Amino acid sequence: MSSRPSTWNVPASKVAKRAHNPIRQIVDKLKIDPNAQKQLISLALGDPTVFGNFNVDDSCNESVIKHLQSFKANGYPPAHGTEQARAAVAEKFNHPDAPLTSRDVILANGCSGALDLAINALCSEGQNMLIPRPGFSLYDNLAVSRFIEPRFYNLVPERSWEADLDHLESLIDENTACILVNNPSNPCGSVYSEQHLRDILALANKHHLPIIADEIYCDLVFAGNTFYPMATLTKEVPILSVGGLAKKYLVPGWRVGWVTVHDRNGIFREVHEGILSLSQLILGPCSVIQCALPDILHNTPQAFHDKTIAQLELNTKVSVEGISKIPGLTAVIPQGAMYMMVGVNVSEFKDISDDVDFTQKLVAEENVLCLPGQCFGYPNFFRIVITPPADRLEEAYSRMKEFCARHHI
Repeated sequence: MSSRPSTWNVPASKVAKRAHNPIRQIVDKLKIDPNAQKQLISLALGDPTVFGNFNVDDSCNESVIKHLQSFKANGYPPAHGTEQARAAVAEKFNHPDAPLTSRDVILANGCSGALDLAINALCSEGQNMLIPRPGFSLYDNLAVSRFIEPRFYNLVPERSWEADLDHLESLIDENTACILVNNPSNPCGSVYSEQHLRDILALANKHHLPIIADEIYCDLVFAGNTFYPMATLTKEVPILSVGGLAKKYLVPGWRVGWVTVHDRNGIFREVHEGILSLSQLILGPCSVIQCALPDILHNTPQAFHDKTIAQLELNTKVSVEGISKIPGLTAVIPQGAMYMMVGVNVSEFKDISDDVDFTQKLVAEENVLCLPGQCFGYPNFFRIVITPPADRLEEAYSRMKEFCARHHI
């Protein structure tokens, strides 16, 4: 006799039920008026292409067109990436202190896909992983949906968002699988010093914990700061570094990312095979972009990257100056990436309860959209994306100043 139910009942899987996006859960409650007199200015979306002032270099487009028209890039590539594309990534990121070959590279569907591979390869159900707070919400989402406990270590705004190492160490136990480090940072715009990275590595080595290094914003650093790939600073700690084309090359929609495996001592033998196995579950990133990858990584003019940095630095200056003139708000000056975190001193406002309340009222009254810090696990701050044109940023901060003047004590 069948034990099947007598009526339709098709529940979602346990993984699907645990999947969540804290940004969506908060942003969906922000009411944007399509009939507002003032044009919407969104400082919320981390997509540098939205306003049209950041565009990929022509040489990258030309390479894609060339390979598209060759008719040789239309088939299924190997699931973990073509040899040519993986070799291009290995050559680009090879370093005397962190050598790479094509075998050490696994391509993925964007950096988010690379993070998914790295977390799934290192962490098992019932374990925990250490994640920065404030931090990119996808870390939490990927962990929770796989029944991995996210444990959030604090970043310190007064120290340009360096990790609180004492707090980080207090979270470690026998079930800790890895430490995730995001440098340069989303949402903070911080760029860690060599010494701070070495301090994190020393802690990881002490507890024999591997590191996932999210370095998608590599080299997007401002004058006076230097990006140090974590893998170049250790011979002991095994590292899975994740990156991609999205930010540095201004093409988030091209969806090509990678995991690079840094393992001097054979610690990652099983993990490396695990990543390769996981990559076989889907058929990897776009074949056309993979064919163009050697040209993109090795032939894009340095002038393109310099122009990107110069524009971001100008926008940062505009943003810091604009926020500094607004009572009740405090900017933590970014050192790189595309973001700035702004503190809201709620005690200085007569009718603002927290960061979510601030951003809800700001978009309702001035049609300026920012993400509240609670999207990143950090209340009473909000994140600004600094990629809009300078004149749009100036207009946004002018509206923000009027808003705060109305609500300030």
